[in-house]
Amino acid sequence: MVLVDIVYEGELHCRATHGPSGDVMNTDAPVDNKGKGEAFSPTDLVGTALGTCILTIMGIAAERHGLDMRGARASVEKTMVAHPVRRIGELRVAIHVPGKLDEASRKLLERAGLGCPVKASLASSVEVSVEFRWDA
Repeated sequence: MVLVDIVYEGELHCRATHGPSGDVMNTDAPVDNKGKGEAFSPTDLVGTALGTCILTIMGIAAERHGLDMRGARASVEKTMVAHPVRRIGELRVAIHVPGKLDEASRKLLERAGLGCPVKASLASSVEVSVEFRWDA
């Protein structure tokens, strides 16, 4: 179990403290929803969680199999929808992996990344697409 302590600071800003590490992050509502967009919005964090989770799970698999994926990166495009309620409608993820990996290694890492717990936790009403780009 992990405890995250969150304080509402007013003006749509929150401060979250990660219990185990003491690390602190801030959120703000997005400009299109009455905020100033001065920090990640809560829904931005969902997209961030998805991208970092995919890379982390791929990294675990890479380490287990002696593969080097240092420098890999993810970009996540989040699209909001308004109906029937305001929510995340789509998350499009592009994973870029540098270096030369053979086809078997690529498939192993793709399988690992697609099995990330955040992706598995998202409701089926959120369309998630993941594209892997292998740089040679």
